[in-house]
Amino acid sequence: MGVSLYAADDDPSAGYRPELATTVRAGQYFTEQPWHCAGLWQPNPLYSPEGIALLLGIQHAPLVFLALRTQLQCLPKEQIEAARLNGASLWRVLWDIVLPLCRTALWAGAAIAFVSALGNFGIPAMLGIPISYFVLPIQIYQTLSSFGPSMLNDVAALSVLMGVLAIGIVMLQGYFQRRHALPLIGMAGRALGFELGKWRLATELLLGAVLCAILLAPLLALIATSLVPTLGVPLNADTVTFSAWRAIFDEQSVAWRALTNSVTLSVGAALSLMLLCLPLAWLLVRYPSRLLRWLYSIIDIPYTLPGVVLAIAFILLFARPLPLVGISLSGTLTLIFLAYLARFLTVCLKPVHSSMLQLDPAMEEAASLAGANFSQRLRHIVLPLLAPAAFAGALLVFLTAVNELTVSALLWSAGKETLGVVIFNLDESGDKVLASAISVLIVALVACVMLLLSGLSRYLPKGVIPWQS
Repeated sequence: MGVSLYAADDDPSAGYRPELATTVRAGQYFTEQPWHCAGLWQPNPLYSPEGIALLLGIQHAPLVFLALRTQLQCLPKEQIEAARLNGASLWRVLWDIVLPLCRTALWAGAAIAFVSALGNFGIPAMLGIPISYFVLPIQIYQTLSSFGPSMLNDVAALSVLMGVLAIGIVMLQGYFQRRHALPLIGMAGRALGFELGKWRLATELLLGAVLCAILLAPLLALIATSLVPTLGVPLNADTVTFSAWRAIFDEQSVAWRALTNSVTLSVGAALSLMLLCLPLAWLLVRYPSRLLRWLYSIIDIPYTLPGVVLAIAFILLFARPLPLVGISLSGTLTLIFLAYLARFLTVCLKPVHSSMLQLDPAMEEAASLAGANFSQRLRHIVLPLLAPAAFAGALLVFLTAVNELTVSALLWSAGKETLGVVIFNLDESGDKVLASAISVLIVALVACVMLLLSGLSRYLPKGVIPWQS
């Protein structure tokens, strides 16, 4: 434990000034920098609306990248080759052909990023609350914590506002896609390469610098912070300590309990949704009906709506004990689990449904003529062919749910914390060292899973690993 003292030149009668506080720890003195300072008297630029917007953009950039990459892979190269043969430069091809054909993908990615940023809780909470900069998820969180007489009404009104904004953006994006869609003639061929020539080295250095700034440098900062006694201590041979890591793996610690809860919830949600999506996709394709089409349309809503809105809906839905059994789900892991099922159902269903659409029903018909019953056709034909897509969908659910914060931030209770909730609470309480250690653990867990699956990709059916072509 450290003891905070006034600096020698600080007047105690003027009040405590954290900027000048020092801490005594193990006989050593060092300056303890506050949360909002990058250095003495220098405010951290990330604690600002611009910093929040920057980190939200970095976090959701992969959504836009994946949408754009898919569209680029589907572009027929004949149009580009014809333009090059007519003397068009690379910039003219990019401006007049590639960008117009990718416009719908850019709008789709932008809409997904907007909805995701609208409902993001972690980044605005960690960077906005200390400077009293509030967005709608934070306002809902603080209103819910106030326990006032009109708390539920205020929370419901704010949630409806967020839902209207999210659905409005998605509808606007769909309108622009339909209005400005450019149909393509022909099949997509091999991707057409652009020779960068003398700009190749500069481009590679720029991309490398960007990746280091947004990926490597923050990870190294987290690792360094997790190995020091407290924030502000430089990492060297004298200050390195593994106390934060020992605290994580202490079976009585909240970090270990949160790790167990998050892994249990994410694995359970992934397996449950995989088993649910297999028969659901088969019914949607083989026995389409108005009811099933309506069901397929509303499955996207829990994922489209911000996570805070979904959490509020579950709080209001399960505020009272369940009828007949009289069991209350409020503040239990079961409630978080049900919210995960609703939110990530479309994530698992989309690849399974797309794979099911490609299955020729003639195989099932031939098996039926050969005497195979319904159960045999499912076990020997449908399920093996859909297994790669189902596994890929379940994997995406696990990777997304294991570090989820937005939904569980409003549904957790004492003893039912998730990893995201624990990191947020530790950061709020000032224990950034332990929060950094848990963050590094999450990154290591996700990276190990991805590396393991990438190493096993040669032995797995094509399509099982979603980030590999």
